[in-house]
Amino acid sequence: MPLLKRKPFSLSERPDDLKSDELVFQIRFTKEIFRDYREYLQRINLYRQRVWTCKSTGKGNLTYEEALVSEKQAIEKVQQFPKELMEPVLRDVQFSMLPLRDLVTSISAKLKERLLEGTEIYGRKNNRIYPCKIVKVIDEEVEKTQYQVAWLDKDKKVTENAVVSGDDLIKRKLPFSRDVLKSFIRESTYRSAPWVLHDKLAQKYGISTNLPEELRDKISPKRKLSKKDQEATNGERKRKKLKNDEEIENDVPIKYPIDDLLVRPAADDPVFTTRPPPTRDFKVPMDCVGDLLMIWDFCCSYSRLLNLSPFSLDDFENAICHKDSNVVLIVESYSALLRLLIKDDGDYFIALQKKKRKAKISLVTWTDYMCDFLELAGNEDLSTHITTIKRGHYGILAIHAKLAIFAQLVNEVLACNVMREKLDEYIEERKALAAEKRGEALEQGRMRREIKEMAKGTSNGVEHNGDASKKPAEKKHTSENSGKKQGNTSEKEANKVKVGAEVTVTSNKDSAAKGSKKSMDTEKNKTEDITNIQQRKEYLDREMEKRFIRTNPLGKDRDYNRYWYFRKEARIFVESCDHKQWGYYATKPEVDALMGSLNEKGEREKALKQQLEKRYNKISGEMQKKSKEAQRIQMEEEAALRRSSRVRAPPRDNPARAFLKYANKLKED
Repeated sequence: MPLLKRKPFSLSERPDDLKSDELVFQIRFTKEIFRDYREYLQRINLYRQRVWTCKSTGKGNLTYEEALVSEKQAIEKVQQFPKELMEPVLRDVQFSMLPLRDLVTSISAKLKERLLEGTEIYGRKNNRIYPCKIVKVIDEEVEKTQYQVAWLDKDKKVTENAVVSGDDLIKRKLPFSRDVLKSFIRESTYRSAPWVLHDKLAQKYGISTNLPEELRDKISPKRKLSKKDQEATNGERKRKKLKNDEEIENDVPIKYPIDDLLVRPAADDPVFTTRPPPTRDFKVPMDCVGDLLMIWDFCCSYSRLLNLSPFSLDDFENAICHKDSNVVLIVESYSALLRLLIKDDGDYFIALQKKKRKAKISLVTWTDYMCDFLELAGNEDLSTHITTIKRGHYGILAIHAKLAIFAQLVNEVLACNVMREKLDEYIEERKALAAEKRGEALEQGRMRREIKEMAKGTSNGVEHNGDASKKPAEKKHTSENSGKKQGNTSEKEANKVKVGAEVTVTSNKDSAAKGSKKSMDTEKNKTEDITNIQQRKEYLDREMEKRFIRTNPLGKDRDYNRYWYFRKEARIFVESCDHKQWGYYATKPEVDALMGSLNEKGEREKALKQQLEKRYNKISGEMQKKSKEAQRIQMEEEAALRRSSRVRAPPRDNPARAFLKYANKLKED
């Protein structure tokens, strides 16, 4: 059950006097029932806030539904935890005082150093690699462990026994990640300082539940309560918990955006456009579109790493549907993925070494390498196609089978060390670029503030100089009046006052002009600096885009349909909530109509509209460019048809067969 601010949260109880024909409001993922719409809206609004924590993984900043999904996935992963490793891991966990992170690191290091009995791995014998099985662990020295192994043949039958050191064995990666181990430890314990296993789990594996003597002084024993006191305490806790839940729920204000399904029409709503239906003219079956997009996006996004020239989605779709067995685009794509697995020096590389295959894959031999991969993968559904591929009839395979083989190969490449190292490198570089981008944004904001302050100071200075220039004139006027009244001021003195006033006004005007020119020059330099910073930010955006990690959906609409935009395809793809239907928008008017149909009062549609507005210029520009190119080709074809029949025009290339001209220019020699 998800935690609210890291504390347990109780669900609302079902009304006792509920009638069968009564209209109520029910929350989909908790099955809670409410009679009052306001109470229902308050509770659903609370569930939509990011204040929940997954109990199994400890992830925070989640909505209630996201925390439920996280717990479900964590439990599924824990159930896949290797059974042969459960007992040694649980023994290390019991009564450990280490923090969770250190405990996971300690257990992982221990499992990597020592191999368990019954583990099947590869070992070195006579400078060659053979499969073997750990029979017994022999501890002759503290620092070095030896193992009694049984060497196996192709049929996994024991040929001989031997004692080898740990250096002669090729240790595999642990069959689980750190996150899975963390979830397993959390699910197996009810206390963390020290870690204490559940009693039933400890009894199942024969692990002692008695607290060690060295920990008895550190941990104070809890006083045992009588049954009556226990019931009273539990009742009081429950009442306090319900009261706190009600206070939290009542404190939450109802404000937009809210869940899209709760949004109702209102008088202040804008006029929404009708959402256009997406185009669905795919050549592959509808349930294959998702795999098609995933494989194409991976191959094009990591083309440099794969040494594979990018190709369009249309070309890839046409090549997959083609019945020829040696389409260059397909063969080069398979070969690029297989070459990366060979560079990884993993299980696939070892299997090729055993068969003494060369590292070079060609148009003639690619099927042998593909069959070796399918045999090693151990997928029963895909293994049925090995015979067909070996006979050279890959082209007649069903589209589902072709894409399934591609998907299996892409998943293996994603898990290999070469790919992981490259992704880690990209992540670190993106972090550095993002930090530099933030610094540029702060510098740009500082310069803009300085320009505003300078403009304000310049205007104040001009007003001040104007007032100063008026004072000599006023002084002159006063002197003249006093001279007329008293008759003591001579004509010569009056002329001196006049000249002095004119000199003062001129000097003030010159200084004001110099100050204004200086401030204008400084402001111009600041503006140029801001322009340079903006260009720098655009450069950093391009560099971050080059370090591609993965494609994320733009967002979801009211009905949970997902919207995807791929960098090298001028279309917006729509995936239904059940992942069974796909479509796309390919023109600017369709995108405009889609954006006009989104209601910003809903959480999902507001986020989707923001992403579309952020990328609108790029998406619409690429769509218009592609549309103009299509119009140009169409006009050329119509012009060719209007030619006289006496002029024999050369046959035009069919765009649907453009994939046959594909050449991999990035291929390594």
